[in-house]
Amino acid sequence: MSAENKKRIVVTGLGVVSSIGVGKTAFWDNLIKGKSGISKVESFDTRGHATHVGGEVKDFNPAGFINKKRVKLMGRASQLAVAASKLAVEDAGLKEDFLSDNTVCVCIGTTMGEIQLMENMNRFWLKDGLKGVDKLSAYQSPVNSIAANVAHEFRLRGRNRMFTTACASGNYAIGYGYDLLQADEADLVVVGGSDTFSWISFTGFNKVGATAPEKCQPFDKNRQGMIPGEGAGILVLEPLENALKRKAVIYAEILGYGLSCDAFHITQPSEDGIFRCMKNAIEEAGIEAKDIDYVSAHGTGTPHNDKVEAAAIKNVFGENKVAVSSIKSMLGHTMGAASAIGTISCCLSIEHNVIPPTINYETPDPECDIDCVPNKARKQKVNIAINNGFAFGGNNAGLIIGKFIK
Repeated sequence: MSAENKKRIVVTGLGVVSSIGVGKTAFWDNLIKGKSGISKVESFDTRGHATHVGGEVKDFNPAGFINKKRVKLMGRASQLAVAASKLAVEDAGLKEDFLSDNTVCVCIGTTMGEIQLMENMNRFWLKDGLKGVDKLSAYQSPVNSIAANVAHEFRLRGRNRMFTTACASGNYAIGYGYDLLQADEADLVVVGGSDTFSWISFTGFNKVGATAPEKCQPFDKNRQGMIPGEGAGILVLEPLENALKRKAVIYAEILGYGLSCDAFHITQPSEDGIFRCMKNAIEEAGIEAKDIDYVSAHGTGTPHNDKVEAAAIKNVFGENKVAVSSIKSMLGHTMGAASAIGTISCCLSIEHNVIPPTINYETPDPECDIDCVPNKARKQKVNIAINNGFAFGGNNAGLIIGKFIK
C-alpha cells in the first residue's frame, strides 16, 4: 500500500499481565528498574529437570477481572488474555456502548494455547481414567477459545482470529489487526498475545538444553539459555481520525510491519531471515534504518539466537550503533505473548523516552558487538522503535512503532 493511501493507525490502550507486574504502570515501573520476574517454579514439580526457575505470574487473581462463574469456564491463557484486554479497554477509555455499536475485531497470538488444560486432562486420565477428566475441558481447551473468550467478555462481533506462529505470534496478530483497520474491515481492534506456563514447554526446552539454570543473559558472552515465562499483552488500535474524535490518549503510532520465513531450520534462526524481516518492516513503514532509535530485540539468551540476531542488526544498521535491549532478561520468554508485550514496552519507551535495560549483562561478547543497554535503563529520545519477534519454524515478524505527531 502506498504511503499516501495509508491510514494512520494509533495505539490508544495498553494492558499487560506479566511476572514483573499486572497493569501498564506496575509493568513499566519494574521494567525500567531492571526488576527480575524469574523465580522458583510453583506450577508443577520440577524434580528431574535440569533447571527449576521460570517467569511465572504469581500475583494474578482472575476473579479480580472476570466473573467467578466465567473464570471456571476458561483456561489460564484465556484468563490472562481477558484480564489484559480489560486493562487495555479500560485504559483506552472505551465504554460498553461504543464496543457494541462498532465493528471491533479480536486478534491474539499464542504458542501453547490452553496447554495447561491438556496437561491436567492427561494427569487426571492417568490417575482416574475417563471419570477423572472434567467435561468442561472439552470446550475450554481449543486454541480459538482464547480470542473467543475475549470477544465474549465484551460482546464483540467483529472478526475473531488466533495466530499460532509460535513466539512471533503477538506481532503477527498486531500486524493483522493493523491490516484490518487499513482495509476498513474494522473500526477498532483488540490485539496481542497470551501464553501460560507449561510443563510440556518447560520440559521440552530442558531436554534440548536450551534453558539457563538461574538467569537469562541476552548477548552476554557466558549466556546459557532462555528461561520460560508466561503472560499476556493486549493493545487497542484504531484509526487516528476515530481516536481524535473521541479524544483518546494516544501512546504511539503503528507505522508498519514486515514478515519473513527462514526456511532454514526448525529451531535455529538464520541471519538472512532476520535481516529480511527487519528490512521488510522498515520498507513497509516508509522509513530508513537510520530513523530508528531503539530495537526491542527478540533476545532469548540462547547462544545461537543472540549471535544471529546481533549480526542481522549490525547488517541492517551498518555504522549506526542503535540502542538494543531484551526485556526477556527480566520476564523470561513469554512465548506467543513475547512480541505483544515487547510492543507495549516500545510504546511506553516512546511515551517516556526511556529504554529498558538488558539485565544480567556481565561479559561482552565479540560476536554480539551491539549496544545492548546493559543493566540500567537509559534516558534517550525514542521517536521510532522496531520490535523483533522470531519463532521456531523460521516465522519472523518485525513491527515499527513511532511517536505520534499530529
